Amino acid sequence: MRDIFHPQTVADLKTRINNINSNAEAQWGKMNVYQMLKHCTENEKLLLREKKFRRIFMGRIFGKMALKSNIKDDNPMDKNNPTHPELKITGTGNVETEKQLWITLLDQYLTKKAADYTDFVHPFFGKMNSEQVSRFAFKHIDHHLRQFGV
Repeated sequence: MRDIFHPQTVADLKTRINNINSNAEAQWGKMNVYQMLKHCTENEKLLLREKKFRRIFMGRIFGKMALKSNIKDDNPMDKNNPTHPELKITGTGNVETEKQLWITLLDQYLTKKAADYTDFVHPFFGKMNSEQVSRFAFKHIDHHLRQFGV
């Protein structure tokens, strides 16, 4: 499994992000390219501990099981997984600006340490350690890049 805290992983993801075409259409799901980019930048802010979202009741019940299912192997995430309501993005915006913000956020993973996640609580999955954050972050990013063909 790729490690989001490793420079080569981040470099590879940044290359893929730079290859996103502003006219790209989703191969599945309902988001347009801007909405996907904004969704991902907001998710990175959450995982980088820059932003908090409210806990979801269903996550308290099924969160740990869902996390385990999502990160158990190297297989890609399933298509059309549900998302946190606060990560559902509508409207349009500047694709290039959002791409650059995402790239900037990815660089921040390289400054993180395992100790930064000793008390991290995801709004759906619950308490996560750095290894779980790394696995989920990579798989989530890969999922959305594949969604738009990169």
